[in-house]
Amino acid sequence: MSAAESAIQATVSPLLGEALSFDAPYVVERLVNDRVVGDPDEGRELFAEILKYLVLCELNRDVVVGMYSARVDEAWHAFILYTTEYTDFCLRFFGRYVGHAPKNAPHDDSHDHRDRRELTFDEFRERYQNAFDEPLPQVWYDARSIVPARRVFNDSAPNMTVTQHDSIAELVDGSGTVILSANAIAYDALLFIAHTGAFYVRELPGGLTDDEKVSLVRTLMSWGLLRVAP
Repeated sequence: MSAAESAIQATVSPLLGEALSFDAPYVVERLVNDRVVGDPDEGRELFAEILKYLVLCELNRDVVVGMYSARVDEAWHAFILYTTEYTDFCLRFFGRYVGHAPKNAPHDDSHDHRDRRELTFDEFRERYQNAFDEPLPQVWYDARSIVPARRVFNDSAPNMTVTQHDSIAELVDGSGTVILSANAIAYDALLFIAHTGAFYVRELPGGLTDDEKVSLVRTLMSWGLLRVAP
């Protein structure tokens, strides 16, 4: 039994603790086949976090628990695609079907989002740790999952431009505001980002090393300019 299961069973509900050990190898297989994850171990990690997320939502029905990771959210979608199995899981452990609401958070007819406050990420992290007696794992921090093989989205393309002044390259948004200034060696990479809606980090052109490509993408993600692809 994991620490999270023990914590929930001891302090809240044996049934919810049991929910955390639910096994769905078909979901893990789908995540691997759809290339959401690189191997089954990573798939099992994502699925385990979905179980914790759903339990946390059940424990906090007076607020909206937002979905803060695109990759964990993709695992949730994969589970929902198995309609019968997902419905049975929800009814067994929560007594209701937990659906995907417009703001990517569970809801039911008696709990409208408009009547509930949404948790901040810091509040989510605190409630996660209190419920499961363990820190929020790295998988919830999308920017930290950035590696050369990770795919990201740029929803602002092609409304960005890139300028160069002497040894400085600048990424500029549609209003003319400079978003990022970097060494001119990053010019080709920034130009690529400005005009590309989806790409793998490794595809960034120019003379950047893999570490520099990862650092650049992480910086833009931290500012909300890029988002990790599921």
